[in-house]
Amino acid sequence: MEIYFKNKKTEKVFNSFRTLSQKHGDRQARKTIQRINELMAAETLNDINMLRAPGLHLLSGKLKGLWAVNLVHPFRLILEPLDGDTEDLRKTTKIKVIEIINYH
Repeated sequence: MEIYFKNKKTEKVFNSFRTLSQKHGDRQARKTIQRINELMAAETLNDINMLRAPGLHLLSGKLKGLWAVNLVHPFRLILEPLDGDTEDLRKTTKIKVIEIINYH
């Protein structure tokens, strides 16, 4: 999959383990990099949906239309599909990484 980022600042954080670790801690940084690598290796978002560990799920409310994958509980990596249909993950080959949040 092609991965884009919300903005240059977000991209800088996600492309540096050191910066990611400083902002979110070592454990969260390792899990985040693992999820990014899984997303990069997948052909479509549906490939991630077939894996149990990432826990890909559609969000609702103020985050409606976005998806999330599990990180270190209770945090999630928020994703926005850039192509395809929000409901048909087999067509989604481009995503935008929005942020790491605890929305619970």
